[in-house]
Amino acid sequence: MSDLRYTELARGLPASVPFVGPETQERARKSAFIARLGANENVFGPSPGAIAAMKATASDVWMYGDPESHDLRHALANHHGVGAENIMVGEGIDALLGYLVRLFVEPGDRVVTSTGAYPTFNYHVAGFGGDLVSVPYKGDHEDPDALISKAAEVDAKLIYLANPDNPMGSWHSAEVISDMIARVPAGCLLVLDEAYVEFAPGGTAPLLDTDNSNVIRMRTFSKAYGMAGARVGYAIGHADLISSFNKVRNHFGMCRISQAGALAALADQEYLMSVISQVSKSRGQIGEIAAVSGLTALPSATNFVTIDCGRDGDFARAVLGGLIARDIFVRMPFVTPQDRCIRVSAGTTQELDAFGAALPGAIKDALAQETPG
Repeated sequence: MSDLRYTELARGLPASVPFVGPETQERARKSAFIARLGANENVFGPSPGAIAAMKATASDVWMYGDPESHDLRHALANHHGVGAENIMVGEGIDALLGYLVRLFVEPGDRVVTSTGAYPTFNYHVAGFGGDLVSVPYKGDHEDPDALISKAAEVDAKLIYLANPDNPMGSWHSAEVISDMIARVPAGCLLVLDEAYVEFAPGGTAPLLDTDNSNVIRMRTFSKAYGMAGARVGYAIGHADLISSFNKVRNHFGMCRISQAGALAALADQEYLMSVISQVSKSRGQIGEIAAVSGLTALPSATNFVTIDCGRDGDFARAVLGGLIARDIFVRMPFVTPQDRCIRVSAGTTQELDAFGAALPGAIKDALAQETPG
């Protein structure tokens, strides 16, 4: 019997992760995937300039990264037309969400999100003892009106919304989000996760207003910039709120190599535009593959496509299982009714050809499981 004196909160938490990684699945299967299409990674990779910058900085990795991420923060401020005091760099959006929850959430504090939305945020809320209150999606979109209404009803400290959304790929216009920001209840903060915003149509992201203290915007280099393994995210917000991160963050959490890569990636907007174009073509190919098999690809403003399998969650899980058995790594939403879908990341032509070849057999197997013996 262990005599380790965990906190009461920690004793009640499961030892789990929000997502099971593909490597974990490969080890369990004792077989590698031939198409890695489940983690919303950018298979087209980072800018060649970013790769060169990271290679050049590797010999300096004996030094800690700059604890202020000074050069990157100032470059981001210039890119977005805000002050450097309005930018906080961290180890991906996931880490920044953890720091933010640590700043605001104590045991019993209410936090509002959408049922089935990005689970890592929920993981952090649970880790600090928050009371998570959720509202359903509306037409496969997160519902700003319901989120605002519920936050007012329960006196929530935080509201979480992703625009564009993960796992559905749907999005709201800047006008809808601006209206939501204007209606955030007093004493509440809107956490606007914009991890996929570079892929979205023009008019999706509201103009940045760093004078507004009731919203914080989260961005990343993991998706469009193709640097998921480097762990570089950043928050944009009111200077007082941004400064508060210094109370709780890991000041030496950023890797020097990652900082150099992000700085070079930001400078190469031409490459970014080429990646966005490739992702758009890949989304089109996924849509065609789905249609050939009689499934429906939902509109997407991200680097993945959510495919409606046309039945219930059990059927979609069977399709997913059939794909994994055929060495295709994909994921799916976790909660009804969105769990009628599978979610496929943009991939290379070769990877998507493999997905297209595997999908009919996976559907056939799923249909066979539905048929009474």
